[in-house]
Amino acid sequence: MRSWIKGLIAGAAGTVALNLTSYGDMLLRGRGSSEVPAHLVDAVADRVGLVLGDEESGPHREQAVGALLGHATGLGVGAAYGLLRGRRGPLPDWVAGPLLGAAAMAGGDLPATALGVTDPGRWDRVSWLSDLIPHLVYGYTTASVYQALR
Repeated sequence: MRSWIKGLIAGAAGTVALNLTSYGDMLLRGRGSSEVPAHLVDAVADRVGLVLGDEESGPHREQAVGALLGHATGLGVGAAYGLLRGRRGPLPDWVAGPLLGAAAMAGGDLPATALGVTDPGRWDRVSWLSDLIPHLVYGYTTASVYQALR
């Protein structure tokens, strides 16, 4: 099996782990889901003049596209890791996990910050942990699954 496919599979497992962690947090704390992905989609659509629907369907499509972008980020980071590590072998999980988590976190947070959808500089400690912990779970899961597939 090619290394990028192993990375893609690992990224899929990491994405599932991230989602389970996020939904578990939502269940435990009774908090709502993040609106940042949908707002990011809305901001991009506005900039390019794309209308995703009317008042009723538009917000649902924005939410769906935001979720799909999150999955694409998780799969893409995993595939990129597979490409980068394929010839040299994997990094130890304790190194790869945080790096992969940071890459996935940056994949969502940097565009949202650049478009003014969110400002991590104004996040409180709980907000940071709500973003950081699932991404670390993503990173460690992706690294571990990639290692298991080798």
